[in-house]
Amino acid sequence: MTSFANAIFSIALLHAEPARAETWPTQMITAVVPFAAGSASDAMSRVALDQVSKQVAKPIVVENRPGAGGSLGANIVAKAAPDGYTMLASGALATTHALSPKLPYDTLRDFVPVIPLGQQPLVLVAAPSKGFRTLNDLIHTARARPGTLNFASTGIGSPSHFAAERLRISAKFEAQHIPFRGAAEGLTETLAGRVDFFFVTLAPALALIKDGKLVALAVSTSKRTPALPQVPTTTEAGLAGATYEFWAGLFLPARTPRDIVVRLHRETGAALQMSSVRDRLAAVGIEPMPMGLEQFDRYFWADVEAVVRLVEAANIVAHQLQ
Repeated sequence: MTSFANAIFSIALLHAEPARAETWPTQMITAVVPFAAGSASDAMSRVALDQVSKQVAKPIVVENRPGAGGSLGANIVAKAAPDGYTMLASGALATTHALSPKLPYDTLRDFVPVIPLGQQPLVLVAAPSKGFRTLNDLIHTARARPGTLNFASTGIGSPSHFAAERLRISAKFEAQHIPFRGAAEGLTETLAGRVDFFFVTLAPALALIKDGKLVALAVSTSKRTPALPQVPTTTEAGLAGATYEFWAGLFLPARTPRDIVVRLHRETGAALQMSSVRDRLAAVGIEPMPMGLEQFDRYFWADVEAVVRLVEAANIVAHQLQ
């Protein structure tokens, strides 16, 4: 190859990636949600990606692929071509990593974190008949009666389970875990007083709280939620290690060109800033979680490590998720 040809080739390489970012996407994009329609990940992705689709002028199809605790859908994306046309919308990667001993992918190596879609605060509730007016009331009772209190969850490894375990470990008390098939069952038992406390997402509990049928003792997030501004965080109650954030984000397969990752991050970030998108997310109890690319990457790795430590501390038996 002549020196002139070498120079032309070098210039082409220098400009290859920007050109790719400018032309992507040229076809339909698939967003895999590893849970059923109606889940938090599903709601967040559909609202945000509907706007992203308009911005990039190409269809983005949300495909629900539930199974194996979210690992079935995650594996589809991990094995997909790293070309920006298959993405994962999930917040369960840390959970499956901690609870499932044999995954068909490497959680920390096979995905590129792109952007958080939002978080869904969990609120700690109890029936008024329990007599808890503050989180400290609950903690005091639990410590005075070791192992006699119980708490509901929406299943082993669910956000409600992990939030309660993190609270329990941080506050240093014992309590019995009672998993249910969903929030409705857990709320029914909590309202009846057969369950002592329950960390539940805002949407199904908000009306019950406002009607005085449930007492809201704390929220799991690092900041108070606008939906319940009078309810303190667990940190404000003096439990620095009890914060639990139930979030979902977008991921691309490893080795996806960096310029495509940056473009998707930028387009999704712009969509999430739009008032119409924020309003639609807020209507289903989802709050913004703005982060830059590098910040989200660090957050994701830290979250995976934190969930692994929680599973070990709470002695939750690792198992193959169904």
